[in-house]
Amino acid sequence: MFKINTLTRKHHITGLIIGLIFGFLLQRGGLTDYDILVGQLLLKDYTVFKVMITAILTGMIGVSILNYMGKIDLSLKTGSLGSLIMGGIIFGIGFGLLGYCPGTLVGAVGQGSLDALIGGVPGIILGAGFFANVYPRIQNSIFEKHPIKKASIVDYVKINRFWVITIVSLILVMALIIIELFI
Repeated sequence: MFKINTLTRKHHITGLIIGLIFGFLLQRGGLTDYDILVGQLLLKDYTVFKVMITAILTGMIGVSILNYMGKIDLSLKTGSLGSLIMGGIIFGIGFGLLGYCPGTLVGAVGQGSLDALIGGVPGIILGAGFFANVYPRIQNSIFEKHPIKKASIVDYVKINRFWVITIVSLILVMALIIIELFI
């Protein structure tokens, strides 16, 4: 069964504020615009790629600094090939049908996009309800099949975390520069 964490009012308010900031930044970055999202899928507009790479860089470096300072503890989560495939199918169907991912959909609703409101909100509610209903029956047969070892890039390459972060950061920055200059 599911374990439910009890959150305080402070947690809810903090989550709401962070969510509002996130939605605002998605909208300001153009990631709630259907044409930009579809342009990325067609490899004609790289706005989404650039924003995501920047977010990955910021998150990777920020989390690493917080971990180094002892403010957070990194712990790997288990996964399985079945859960990755199922998640990809569910995400892909939703994105393919409407052209939004869950985060951009909520942002698009916030900016007044009727396609997101009329198609997306009912889709999220129906999809979540369907998944919650079906999950107990498929948990063992799909979501726990072919477990993936708890390991990070550092575990696989056997080099210091600092160097992995440095190398990955340089690769991502080079990708951003190449896209900005040549594509």
